[in-house]
Amino acid sequence: MILNWIKIFIYHLKQNKLFSFLNVLGLSIGIAGVIFAILYWNNENSYDQWNPEKENVYQVLNKIGATGDIWASSSIPFAKTCKATIPEIESICYIDSWYYDDVIKSDGQKWIGKKILVADGDFFESFPFPIIKGAKKDILKEKNSAAISEDEAKKIFKNEDPIGKTITNDDKSYIIKAVYKVIKPSSIEPNYVFGGLLKENDEGSWGNFNYGLFVKLKKGADAASVLKKMQNVNFVNRTLKDAKGSGQTVEEYIKENGETEVILDQLKLGRLHGTKSTAGSSYPEGKGNLQLLYIMVGLSILILALSLVNYINLATASAIKRAKEVGVRKIVGANKSQIVSQFILETAIIVVLAILFALAIVELSLPFYNEFLDKNLTMNGTEFYLQIIIIFVIVIVLAGIFPAVYIANFETLKVLKGNFSRSKSGIWIRNSMLIFQFTIAAFFIIGALIVYSQVNYMMNKDLGFSGDQVLKISFNHKNREKRLEKYFTTKQELLKIEGVQNVSTFAGSFGNGTNSSSGFTHKGVFVQPRNVDMDFGFLEMMKIKIVQGRDLSPKYASDTVSNWLINETCAKMLNLKNPINTIISSGWGNEKGNMKFKIVGVVKDFHITGLQNKVPPMIFISIKTLKWNNFNNVFVKVNPKDLATTIPKLEAYWKKNINADFPFSYEFVDKSFAKTYSEQVKQKNLFFVLNIVVIVIAIFGLFALASFSMERRLKEIAIRKTLGAETDALLKELSKQYVGFCLLGFVIGIFPAYILLNKWLENFAFRIDVPVLPFIVALFVLLFLTLVIVLAKAYQVTKIDILKYLKYE
Repeated sequence: MILNWIKIFIYHLKQNKLFSFLNVLGLSIGIAGVIFAILYWNNENSYDQWNPEKENVYQVLNKIGATGDIWASSSIPFAKTCKATIPEIESICYIDSWYYDDVIKSDGQKWIGKKILVADGDFFESFPFPIIKGAKKDILKEKNSAAISEDEAKKIFKNEDPIGKTITNDDKSYIIKAVYKVIKPSSIEPNYVFGGLLKENDEGSWGNFNYGLFVKLKKGADAASVLKKMQNVNFVNRTLKDAKGSGQTVEEYIKENGETEVILDQLKLGRLHGTKSTAGSSYPEGKGNLQLLYIMVGLSILILALSLVNYINLATASAIKRAKEVGVRKIVGANKSQIVSQFILETAIIVVLAILFALAIVELSLPFYNEFLDKNLTMNGTEFYLQIIIIFVIVIVLAGIFPAVYIANFETLKVLKGNFSRSKSGIWIRNSMLIFQFTIAAFFIIGALIVYSQVNYMMNKDLGFSGDQVLKISFNHKNREKRLEKYFTTKQELLKIEGVQNVSTFAGSFGNGTNSSSGFTHKGVFVQPRNVDMDFGFLEMMKIKIVQGRDLSPKYASDTVSNWLINETCAKMLNLKNPINTIISSGWGNEKGNMKFKIVGVVKDFHITGLQNKVPPMIFISIKTLKWNNFNNVFVKVNPKDLATTIPKLEAYWKKNINADFPFSYEFVDKSFAKTYSEQVKQKNLFFVLNIVVIVIAIFGLFALASFSMERRLKEIAIRKTLGAETDALLKELSKQYVGFCLLGFVIGIFPAYILLNKWLENFAFRIDVPVLPFIVALFVLLFLTLVIVLAKAYQVTKIDILKYLKYE
């Protein structure tokens, strides 16, 4: 029997090639979208799942009460006090929150080490990567200890045993204590882990939030209880002591300065659901984009639903051609269950073909998808194949049952007489499906246009600075203690190179912000500004304007001692209407206490981080003022006409005079800043691609239902033509209901589009208002497509042979 059903299916497949192709293609597109979303979902949710301590390890963040800034960093005494006084804490782990790449040397060889992490404490207690060789415990106990990954050990030492060998980085020697295997994906995937992170001058400083911190709790410990105890450690040792030191009550101090709030993020959930740091990602491997993940999953489900509706419409439209077959089968004894089973089997075969086609689409598109997400996703694993089976079952149930039951309920005598009319409820269901398709299409078109408008706004907004033809060059000078002296020498030499117009630096980068922040209180107002220690002429080179006062200048000796600038935001937060010459006591201390600075200028607000964030309060100070400096780049403005010859000269100078071991690395400032909205550009491109997919599927559905409806009305059309109806009148009569469906679907689609896209725009501190134009464009696009498809089909049926449909009446 089943073999006979398959033969019948193949026969109808050949007889209806177009409908069969549209069935398979529509479903395969929807299934491919779900597969893409599944691959992304599986990857994002698999981070750190290998870690047996994932439920016991927590990242510690601190929320500065007066400003609301969240920092994924802590101080040494805070962590050590918590470890000593809170019995539930089993171990603590300090890390540098970012990797770095640098030259590694060993036995006369040198290479660029990638993903170098500096850590201290029990790093391998919190991240227990399998130890292949060497010490199993206390690996980073000594400051000159190091551990390297298995892959790096094979690459560098070949078949030699690396344990006990010495490697050198930044003029420091490290002894390899262990070789470990990196398990991916993980929030931390270092190739090298060096000890010696903690600095002696930070040991007693509660205010120096310089270290990433993870705490490992004992099994069964209550995280909420531990959090309260850690908060109390902060209160007793910082808030209480600082309040007494300032001569205030605790209440007065907290009202003026706020109170630091400790946050614990469980490693198991941290990547996707953890608290986002003000400074950006709090993990070296970056933080997951939960919003993009939800967008991908939500849109893929919508597209699959659209594909299923399209399939059902196509299946019911083609059912007319098989109505007599069903009637004959019923007469010869077939019951409804057999007919339902037959058509579900046919759906199963189509779904299998669609899944195979979908897998082919995914396989061919995967390189572009990986580039889009910056991932390395592959279609393998037991979990993935199980999910494919689940998709198979769900699609058959949702797509197969309604058409099968619909066909099985044909009334035998009516269909054998050629009367295929169905109940009003059946017509209502099909029309509702068409309206649903219009609603989804309207949502996607509106969404694509609004996302495009926001991205276009971000790309064209005045940023308050000009990075055009300014190179950011990595300043990897070997001797960090003499970095400032070397910078000034380098600056003088670079200015001699033809094509170099200006040279300057500051501690930070456009797009990522600055490297430090220090809070202070002025007349009862607390602010936590970003510190910009910079060279003279930096603001002028970047075309950043001064709105009050003057810029820092080498003409004034006090500009390297006690003068600084603030930005407009900082002035507003401090309630300074006339800030020039205002004296402020800073948070930077020396042996005589806090340093006092005079404001000599106000800088116009500019965007140092992405447009997702508000412009932070900022202070600007000369790099000569402080004993320490944090700049890592030199900024060089070049003449665009001499660019081709200038860059090779810069590279030659760098290799000879800065660091011959490290590759010359540069980036244009404007392109560097563009990375801050790269995620939004991705979402714009995603909407564009899915928009095309949705429109194509919607056209399939509209074509199917138009075909179904008009084929049911062939006798009516023949009679109208016999009575003298003009083609124009027939076209109007046949198409008006679809225009109505289009308008109704559009109106329904407006509401979710407005609500969800307005919610998406809330992620941006600088954003557009939801414009009217995308809604108007979407309406005209939908109407145009509807009329083109429906009128084309209607014109086709108006050219029918009248006698063919009336000769038996």
